[in-house]
Amino acid sequence: MSSVTTHNSPSTGAVPEGMPDRKPSFLDRIPGFARPTDRFVTGWAIALLVSNIGIVATGGAVRLTKSGLGCPTWPRCTAESVVPHAELGIHGVIEFGNRMLTWVLTVIAIATVIAIWRRRPIVRFDRRLSVLLALGIPFQGVIGGITVLTDLNPWVVALHFLLSMALVSGATWLVYRLRHPHEQSDVSPGLPTRLGRDLSWFVYAMTWAATYLGTVVTGSGPHAGDEDAPRNGLDPANATQLHADAVFILLGAAIALVIGTRAARLRQFRTTLVFLGLLLSQGLIGAIQYATDLPIALVIAHMTGSALLVTGATWLVISFSRGSHETEL
Repeated sequence: MSSVTTHNSPSTGAVPEGMPDRKPSFLDRIPGFARPTDRFVTGWAIALLVSNIGIVATGGAVRLTKSGLGCPTWPRCTAESVVPHAELGIHGVIEFGNRMLTWVLTVIAIATVIAIWRRRPIVRFDRRLSVLLALGIPFQGVIGGITVLTDLNPWVVALHFLLSMALVSGATWLVYRLRHPHEQSDVSPGLPTRLGRDLSWFVYAMTWAATYLGTVVTGSGPHAGDEDAPRNGLDPANATQLHADAVFILLGAAIALVIGTRAARLRQFRTTLVFLGLLLSQGLIGAIQYATDLPIALVIAHMTGSALLVTGATWLVISFSRGSHETEL
């Protein structure tokens, strides 16, 4: 259960008689931040989630246009300049532009933190989660810098992508909590719900396994981010087969969860159905891109789909972990 602290001050914000009026702060003058509503706070959390998914797509565009070393060093673009110069061409512009998006993401994260901290009643867990996500963004930026300093080492690139997925999962968790503030865990769920909860955690774990193996496939394939970037040395066909095996296990678990939630009339049925739809779409994109020699547009779509799939898996497992009461469809 989340720790919630309420205050006994009048909801009208009236100042007690005999006390001087409090001068409005800078934040009090910004629309929405004076007294953040649930809708306002949730809107910022959704913006944080969407921007974390979006930067996955733009990061993919950097790699797929061979702009990963468009700025050959970090934190500067070159040893002499923070910004790219003409000699770096379009690759420098693309890489530098993606770096600047990190600052946009940071602003959104800070706004989300401020909105949650000024919301009443206080929910300490939401505060901590928002701060953790905000701190994760500059940390992710540092890992991105290390990928440049290691000349796009495929294992570091994989870590960079997986950290993005972790931020997406955390932002999804925050959005769910804000959209369902009064939903609590069922301490004694029925057998169908317990089985569904266990299977949802398996689905979540297999989503991560498939995502990780996808980064291994990427590290063995042609889209390195730069013509001279190293590869991980694994056979692409074997890596792809291992990734596909994990996806098929995930697909079987997702289908079982859909059938089980439908048969038991659990309220999570629609959520499991949406996740299955995301998984099938992602699998279709992956199969087509493999059969068509990895065209750039499909690879970016597949990367974005990975973020959406992690979002769906996170939403699914939380829906079973909080408020797991059985209801009629």
